Amino acid sequence: MNRLFVVNKPIFQTSNSYMGYIRRKYNSKKVGFSGTLDPFATGCLIVAMGQYTKLFQYLQKTPKGYIATLWLGAKSNSLDIENVTSIKDVPEFTIDEVYRALESIRGEISYYPPKFSAKKIGGERAYNLARENREVKLKKITSTIYDIHLIHYNHPFINFEIVVSEGSYIRSLGQIIAEKLGVDATLSSLKRVYEGRFSFENEKALNPLKYLNIPQNIYMGDINYLRFGKKLSIDYFKNRNDGVYWIDGDNFFSIIEIEDSRVKYRLNRIEKS
Repeated sequence: MNRLFVVNKPIFQTSNSYMGYIRRKYNSKKVGFSGTLDPFATGCLIVAMGQYTKLFQYLQKTPKGYIATLWLGAKSNSLDIENVTSIKDVPEFTIDEVYRALESIRGEISYYPPKFSAKKIGGERAYNLARENREVKLKKITSTIYDIHLIHYNHPFINFEIVVSEGSYIRSLGQIIAEKLGVDATLSSLKRVYEGRFSFENEKALNPLKYLNIPQNIYMGDINYLRFGKKLSIDYFKNRNDGVYWIDGDNFFSIIEIEDSRVKYRLNRIEKS
């Protein structure tokens, strides 16, 4: 079964383990997801089944929107509520001070990912090294903060909405906001609201062709060449410029790449659901 949809991942469950539930629910062995959410995070998780699991790299998944709560005075090794080591009273801030702290990270920003993250160091996940109290040396990453605004400040909790580029770590961004305020803090909640055009709609089946991040091209030759994966000539394409395209084959579609007037298949004959 080919199916693309969005699930609403519950709290305190890994994205991987939640896929076990999805496999059983839909009686499907081939299930994949994109954009891992931390166990304490909830919300939008893109899921695909069957042949559609090959499409993740071609989907429009950015920008990503989150709603988060920053708990001032709480300290956590993982920058979330799973590893809180201390809680201290901190002075209440003015709304203007909170606004300035949030606005300070708008735009492009470089920072270190959390030590408790899925980043690989020498072939091992950073969170495994961190749990074993081994050295974790991560390289800085750069994210773009497209938008950020305050929803509510009820001391010691700052509830805010943030829109970011792919690969951003909201836990680390929360830490930077706390540093601007001069206090310890950790995220106490995090919900992903959307990824690109993807949002939770009760697991409704989606047409992947409407979510591809690549343009369509027109193949004017014999459709059976596409159907059976035969060698394709550049002469039969409407757009002959270099690039990656999807091609409609009526009850299936293919993804091809044109480079130096040569055509090669990226994915061939993906059956429409």
